Amino acid sequence: MRFTPQFLDELRARLSVSEVVGKRVKLKKAGREWKGLSPFQQEKTPSFYVNDQKGFYHDFSSGKHGDIINFVMETDGLPFAEAVERLASMAGLQLPAVTPDAARQEQRRRTLHDVMGLAAKYFAETLASRLGAKARGYLADRAITPATQLQFRLGYASPDRFALKEHLGKLGISVEDMVETGLLIGGEDIPVPYDRFRDRVMFPITDLRGRVIAFGGRALEKDVPAKYLNSPETPLFHKGDNLYNHQTARKATHDGSALIVVEGYVDVIAMVTAGFAGAVAPLGTALTESQLALLWKMADEPILCFDGDRAGQKAAYRAADLALPFLAPGKSLRFALLPEGQDPDDLVRSGGRGAMEEVIAAARPLADMLWSRELEGGNFATPERRAALEARIKDMSNGIRDEVVRRYYREDFVKRLQQTFSPDGGRGGFANRGNFRQGQGGGGRAFQPRGGSGANRFGGQGFGGGRRGGPLGPAPLPSGPYQASSPQLAASPIMRGQRSAISRREALILQSLINHPWLLHDHLEEVAALEIAHPEAHKLRAAIISAFVNDHYHSPDPEEQAEKMRGDLEKGGFSQVLQRVEGAITTAAVWGAREGAAREDVLATWHQLVALHRQYHSLLRELKDAELALGEDPSEANLAWLRDVKARLAEVDGTEALIEGFGELSGRFQRSV
Repeated sequence: MRFTPQFLDELRARLSVSEVVGKRVKLKKAGREWKGLSPFQQEKTPSFYVNDQKGFYHDFSSGKHGDIINFVMETDGLPFAEAVERLASMAGLQLPAVTPDAARQEQRRRTLHDVMGLAAKYFAETLASRLGAKARGYLADRAITPATQLQFRLGYASPDRFALKEHLGKLGISVEDMVETGLLIGGEDIPVPYDRFRDRVMFPITDLRGRVIAFGGRALEKDVPAKYLNSPETPLFHKGDNLYNHQTARKATHDGSALIVVEGYVDVIAMVTAGFAGAVAPLGTALTESQLALLWKMADEPILCFDGDRAGQKAAYRAADLALPFLAPGKSLRFALLPEGQDPDDLVRSGGRGAMEEVIAAARPLADMLWSRELEGGNFATPERRAALEARIKDMSNGIRDEVVRRYYREDFVKRLQQTFSPDGGRGGFANRGNFRQGQGGGGRAFQPRGGSGANRFGGQGFGGGRRGGPLGPAPLPSGPYQASSPQLAASPIMRGQRSAISRREALILQSLINHPWLLHDHLEEVAALEIAHPEAHKLRAAIISAFVNDHYHSPDPEEQAEKMRGDLEKGGFSQVLQRVEGAITTAAVWGAREGAAREDVLATWHQLVALHRQYHSLLRELKDAELALGEDPSEANLAWLRDVKARLAEVDGTEALIEGFGELSGRFQRSV
């Protein structure tokens, strides 16, 4: 067989049906499909439809139906081989050489698929066995139910160095096949090949036919070199050419679901479980050209959803730079930014589907994101600096290969430059684009673009908007740690989404007080003085204090105190808030906040939580001071100060369970997941 199924799948993946058919038929967009007049017979009313997601055309007038190969054979009268050759030339795909062993190679690939299927079955059975208890505990902590585990064919690789090797060997699988599929690590310097995946939760990666082609493994111990480990490149798997959950997402997007790209396996599972069936993820790498092409075959504007930290921002910028040359009419990207410190899994568990919907609804176009990056932290106080900005933007738009898209990007960026630097909002062109404002320190004059303090964070204000009427006075920004970089962003759904989720540390503080009301005997004033940012958390703290003050909880039994506190809060109408507090706690390792913890653990936990909380809020205030200082004086010293504050903020996050001996008095097992 000259053209293997793998080669034909690659050909169909590279060429959309509308692209091939559009060379002969004038097509018009019709919802998720294209329609036009039949190329097979005369008609006046279009009855010929093309569906790129499903990869076929259908002609209702003649009843003909097929893919791109069928279309070329039908319209050009070519035999199968010639039709494939013509399409391969159009796709820039090199034809496979005609060799005597082509059929043997295809049979070889089928054999390797069988090996991977047997491995996936073994990992799933191990997860369900006694050996998989620890892995099941990890999945339960991540709210991944047994039904979801079956849906995604999750498994567990035991710690044994040769467990999979021995199991597959009993089934007649050769060591050579296990090494070639990446299941074993072998080589000239390794006399005895051994299992690649050990003591890891296993995530099977499938192709568009649902066949397992690789695995991702998540370590359960902390002291391992790689938290996530993927299969190596094999005859079946090229990580830059595949997406996790691709098969399911392709059908979901065709049925109307949004195509959302997240960063990891667990994020995809959380999104699908919450109702976002069109979620996919790259496989341990930054987005590649091949993956971008796969995304655009499923949707015109995929939404890239990144974590709301600096690393997520950098990943978004890399994806934008990758996509820029390949933009085409109707083909672009949108970018959604999560609340800082949360990934999709965290947000879905703490805020539910609604919180994620708000983030997705606030997704920004590619042009907005690129514009924000160019203005990020910039000082444009001189004509030369503004000219340099204009030159950078021109170079950026020149990188777009499609002439039409390139022209529209140039026009859009020119408009943004005019609106940013012209005091009359662009009506004066570039003649007078100073818009200087009195600086806040030293009596100097500092330049700021119109509309706010500059887009110094991903998700900044998008300066392309014009006036809606009335003066553009600065709107008040939200107080507390949720600081938006502009009035526009402050009022946007993404900031509402951020505020909709209680932070993990505030939730842990509240949970400690609910489960251990006796803390209030000695720490009442301390609790009342804590800075609580979330409105619902603030009200719940007040209700906890009120319940304690009205009834001092003198029962000597801590469990009775906790039960009474929960009862009082539920009577006060806080049942839903209590659920949100539970949902915001995305780790089970903070033992002292949980029910039944020993008194010493509770006190150690409380002191650390309070200290970290105070440190966090102090750093937030320092961050604001550093940002203001950098805006007034963009010196290296101020930039270093800002970076140092951000680094210290990152260190504070997620360190609630780092006290040595946490939970031992409460009966915690020594080696936790």
